[in-house]
Amino acid sequence: MSRTVPPAWATVRPAERLADAPVVRRDGHWWLVSPAGSLPVPDPGFAAELGRFADGLAAADQAVGQLNAAYGPNP
Repeated sequence: MSRTVPPAWATVRPAERLADAPVVRRDGHWWLVSPAGSLPVPDPGFAAELGRFADGLAAADQAVGQLNAAYGPNP
């Protein structure tokens, strides 16, 4: 059985965090990260909500990218 290694704060890139929150998804698992350490998200409902939020952000980013491609970026 392989054990997932928790992400260290120093290895988390800002772009990897969910909406600038101290939350990252690594190897399919959500983690709360801080300079003091990392904790896996233990609540399946909360983890599912984080997944839905991440999916929504990705869809919004894609829609904005399509609009920018079609009409040009906002000045």
